[in-house]
Amino acid sequence: MFKAISSKVSFPGMEEEVLKLWKDQDTFKKSLEIRKEGKEFVFYDGPPFATGLPHYGHLLAGTIKDIIPRYQTMRGHYVSRRFGWDCHGLPIEALAQDELNLAGAPAIQEAGVDVFNEQCRSMVTTYVEEWEKTVTRMGRWVDFKNDYKTMDKSFMETIWWVFSELWKQDRIYKAHRIMPYSWKLNTPLSNFEAGRNYQDVQDPAITVRVRLIDFEFEQASALIWTTTPWTLPGNLALCAGPEIDYVALKNKETQEIFVLAAARVSAYYKQEEDYEILKTYKGAELKGIKYEPIFDFFEDNPNSFQILNDDFVSTEDGTGMVHMAPAYGEDDYRICRAVDIPLVDPLDEDCTFTAQVPDYVGRFCKEADKAIIKALKQGGALIHQSTIQHSYPFCERTDTPLIYRAIDAWYVRVEDLRERMLKHNSTIHWMPGHVGEKRFANWLADAKDWNISRNRFWGSCMPVWVNI
Repeated sequence: MFKAISSKVSFPGMEEEVLKLWKDQDTFKKSLEIRKEGKEFVFYDGPPFATGLPHYGHLLAGTIKDIIPRYQTMRGHYVSRRFGWDCHGLPIEALAQDELNLAGAPAIQEAGVDVFNEQCRSMVTTYVEEWEKTVTRMGRWVDFKNDYKTMDKSFMETIWWVFSELWKQDRIYKAHRIMPYSWKLNTPLSNFEAGRNYQDVQDPAITVRVRLIDFEFEQASALIWTTTPWTLPGNLALCAGPEIDYVALKNKETQEIFVLAAARVSAYYKQEEDYEILKTYKGAELKGIKYEPIFDFFEDNPNSFQILNDDFVSTEDGTGMVHMAPAYGEDDYRICRAVDIPLVDPLDEDCTFTAQVPDYVGRFCKEADKAIIKALKQGGALIHQSTIQHSYPFCERTDTPLIYRAIDAWYVRVEDLRERMLKHNSTIHWMPGHVGEKRFANWLADAKDWNISRNRFWGSCMPVWVNI
């Protein structure tokens, strides 16, 4: 016989009754005890930050995380489910900085690292009770009493053990690489973190003349295009595609001679009668030609201010002649280092110009764009100015634009494991299938060495001692 259910039934009330029954009978604990001798099924649950309240995304993922251990328990396995808390990292540091009214690493050091870390410790479990209430109300079975925290000594020592194993495999190394950098938090981020908060922004797009030295046409200038004028004080080279066709043309109105990619001439001249082609070159023929520095801040930098060659150059936009600031671009860094051009980075940890660039000292780099453009215009170097709208990465924690710059950091070597990881991934039964076959496989295929260091204070310190 089936019992009729009233049309006025309260489903939330029924849920509350079930929760009370589970609590009174300690059902979850009993379900573990009766399977203690069973085969263990290990379920790793990525812990949430306890610095904010749970939202829909947590509820959805939490439901899935509950289903899998329940299913394996029903199959007779012993499935320990310890709730975890991610206590370290930038989220809690950002909140602690706001609470202590500290702006950046220097202010934290002045206040005292011990003071700052204690503030982090005191705030990290702010919402633990709310989390426990919400997760329990979801009907999820998980052990809160026997939880773990990433700030626990035992957890941090486990991280050190993992680090040591990677070190033994020669997978840990330190290097200068171009990384997304949060100037608000004074730390580099991983490429994964940098990809989580893209926003449409407007930036200046300018074309600048660069006077060539000892070129066959006197007073000739190469044309370069950039959407980051603030990087021009750090310009150390130009780059042409070796197989790209370039032209030296004369502007019939001004009699000026410009060098740019043949494919980009139409972007600057609408009428063919406005210019005269004097000569055509392959990019390889331009290699080694010297030019006058755009700014004289680093005019004595060795091996600098010459045209280089690389196949990364394209003619899709700009002039086909690329401005190189090796401290602020991945290809720039790679190409300039290959010819022993020393790195210069005139930005401090807040991404404001240092005394190396006295004209703009103390200014945040992107806010110096207007002043730099004005100086170029006054000096006669500015050829064209417009605005471009494009998608740009922002720090997801501070909602400030990231700056790509050369960072001395520690990495885990993973690029040589791509094929192996893809092979293992193909043996996994993914649900739904396209997540593993497309999204995750594509990510593995392009996996980059992992930046694991942060210029921060509240976290698991790296067990490396450097002999200096």
